[in-house]
Amino acid sequence: MEDESLEATLDADSYRKLKKIDNPELIRFITRYRELCSPDDVFVCTGSREDVQYIRAEAIRSGEEEELAIEGHTVHFDGYYDQARDKKNTKFLLPPDVDLGPGINAMDRDEGLKEIHEILRGIMRGHRMYVLFFCLGPLNSQFSIPAVQITDSSYVAHSECLLYRQGYTEFVRLGRSNRFFKFVHSAGELDARKTSLNIAKRRIYIDLETETVYSTNTQYGGNTIGLKKLALRLALNRASKEGWLTEHMFIMGVHGPDGRVTYFTGAFPSLCGKTSTSMLKGESIVGDDIAYLRNKKGVIRAVNPEKGIFGIIQGVNSRDDPIIWNALHAPGEIIFSNVLVTDAKMPYWSGNDSSDPPTRGYNHAGEWVAGARDEDGNEIPVSHPNARFTLDLHLLENLDPELDNPEGVEIRGIIYGG
Repeated sequence: MEDESLEATLDADSYRKLKKIDNPELIRFITRYRELCSPDDVFVCTGSREDVQYIRAEAIRSGEEEELAIEGHTVHFDGYYDQARDKKNTKFLLPPDVDLGPGINAMDRDEGLKEIHEILRGIMRGHRMYVLFFCLGPLNSQFSIPAVQITDSSYVAHSECLLYRQGYTEFVRLGRSNRFFKFVHSAGELDARKTSLNIAKRRIYIDLETETVYSTNTQYGGNTIGLKKLALRLALNRASKEGWLTEHMFIMGVHGPDGRVTYFTGAFPSLCGKTSTSMLKGESIVGDDIAYLRNKKGVIRAVNPEKGIFGIIQGVNSRDDPIIWNALHAPGEIIFSNVLVTDAKMPYWSGNDSSDPPTRGYNHAGEWVAGARDEDGNEIPVSHPNARFTLDLHLLENLDPELDNPEGVEIRGIIYGG
């Protein structure tokens, strides 16, 4: 029945792509949210170069991103009040007999599902639904977790294509045996700047029972890029049941004499230097944010579930961060978010050590001049403190060659910082 419903509502190309995956659960999932969200049309991404480039082009055509002066660079703006993770409205949906403790923001599962599905009803009218397949971790690996993302934001889809390994072939290979994470996102109604309008209905709900995350009426990456910190919550739950670990850690190779490389992880909270430490001069980066770790025959091995960086850009400068600085000023596919754009179509951010800081441009608040204030009288900085850059690790000159090793790298030590 689901298959017939999809065939009747998808174009021939999208239906053909889905038919290659022999997984009834996946078809039911896609069918349900296509019917509930009521998009104008659906685009299924196989991860091919053509499909990924189509998504990038749609992000520009739709106005969610704008091209900058350097080839491959684009800028995206979130709404003025949608600039960070919404901790208040990020909740675990739990049945009555489950208690994760007072430190967890939770609500009744049935109540939460009823609310989120009511918000999702018809939310994609006038929008395109993107269906994307990813793999958290290297392909064909014991570490890896396939994931499917539904979103109506070409910016979110484009960001995930930079940050995660394409997983369509894994879904085809695994077929009915596949156990996958699920993500449903809608930016909702958009304003003239193509930013989410109904912030009062911003919700990020995590259902551990079905390993599904719902996100509505928001565009900021921490709320919408489901495979990042939201997937980390799902992975923590799965890991606790299966006997492995996922941690908020970088992975780096430290280089010694005679070609020796020793791999370390580093557990630092946000804004405490994970990216900077993993980018130390002379060393190599496997990942800057999240690690999956397993005990394999008495040896701790780890992989980076990502292949890109969604990094805070404030303070990035040519002296302290030369490798990232060089990447951000060279041709290559990079999304800047919530920075200032100058008249020359160049991005500028707080802590940038370029000469002659701009006195005008446009940023997350709209047209900006030095000293501008918002409606509450607060001075608007040149860029938001949480402004970001999104890029594929392959743009970095110090990328470690073991990034995609399905066996991971052997971890010889853990650095703790704060």
